[in-house]
Amino acid sequence: MDNFQLFREYLQIDLQIDEFYHTLAQGLGLSDSAFWVLWGLEELGAGCTQRDICRQFFLSKQTVHSSVRKLERDGLLSLRSGEGREVSLFPTARGRELIREKILPSMAAERAAAEGMTEEEWTAVIRLTRKWFSLFQEAAASIPKR
Repeated sequence: MDNFQLFREYLQIDLQIDEFYHTLAQGLGLSDSAFWVLWGLEELGAGCTQRDICRQFFLSKQTVHSSVRKLERDGLLSLRSGEGREVSLFPTARGRELIREKILPSMAAERAAAEGMTEEEWTAVIRLTRKWFSLFQEAAASIPKR
């Protein structure tokens, strides 16, 4: 198998991981964006902003905003004005319960899977992915821009 075919296999695995998270969220009765907003609240802490969640998970502002508004309407989040136009997110009691029931077990499963590999293995995965990304950036630099 040539290097490009191996790379395509890597991309397929990456897509399967994305699809697995999607299926996991659906199985929990959550949209993908609600899943990540609630995950972000747990990971980043209550009081994080929509911008924080966008940056953490590479989600669009519109996606996060729509999800936050729905979670607020459903009584799972409360919003508090911050500096400028920033809005801080806080889970309600119902939201905290949902995080305990659905997000924390998902996070624990992710952690268990991560711990199934050694530090050396993770270091190699990260190093090699960074190397590929750097090579891709270099190769893409020659593509004519508008």
